[in-house]
Amino acid sequence: MPDPTSVIDDLREESEELDRLVAGLSPQRWSLPTPAPGWTVAHQIAHLAWTDRSALLAVTDADGFHALVEKALAAPGSFVDEGAEEGAGGPPGELLARWRGGRTALEEALRAAPPGARFPWYGPPMSAASMATARLMETWAHGQDVADALGVVRPPTDRLRHVAWLGVRTRDFAYGVHGLTPPADPFRVELRAPSGDLWTYGPEDAPQRVTGPALDFCLLVTQRAHRTGLALRADGPDADRWLGIAQAFAGPPGRGRPPKEAGS
Repeated sequence: MPDPTSVIDDLREESEELDRLVAGLSPQRWSLPTPAPGWTVAHQIAHLAWTDRSALLAVTDADGFHALVEKALAAPGSFVDEGAEEGAGGPPGELLARWRGGRTALEEALRAAPPGARFPWYGPPMSAASMATARLMETWAHGQDVADALGVVRPPTDRLRHVAWLGVRTRDFAYGVHGLTPPADPFRVELRAPSGDLWTYGPEDAPQRVTGPALDFCLLVTQRAHRTGLALRADGPDADRWLGIAQAFAGPPGRGRPPKEAGS
């Protein structure tokens, strides 16, 4: 079974990097709109705090988490937005403190989880490593929304390996949420890491292939950028189809981002 230590460490570093980005913002800048329609910077952080709380319940209080799932099932189209709206309504300092406290509690719970434990989630049950990976993916993706709102370019790090791995692992899920049958054979994915290393997934001789920068792949599978603006190459019709529907996050098909206009 995978040791969750490294991904939990990386989740903490990813969260701290985003924390540094927002900690000194004025109240006016917390209200800046982000690329997610209707969501400000405060909504993005409130969503992370809300989801961290959900994950903490899943790890420490299964009954409490199942009650939360029931609420989600009662309002599948709005419960995520409602959670973000509720958390974004207070003073930024209180929101920041709540996010910090929640993510610290989740980190401690994940580190204390017994080996082999699995926890309920909105999809299949998760191990501690999988839960931390999903939280890192969300933290990085919503952090990208915040950075875009602030006009900040974040240098990519090799923490993206967790996002890339999740993007590859969710290939069949992406087909499924679009009502499509996943291809029977695995793809080859080759990604150039920010450090210059090559990350590879799948058989070396697979005819369906995806290649390109790891950053671009992660932007694609989190739907933070449109495919037309990314340096990703698909060889084979199935691989090409996948890049049009890929998503590493749970839930219904994402709306994605529109292509950037020329010069923007």
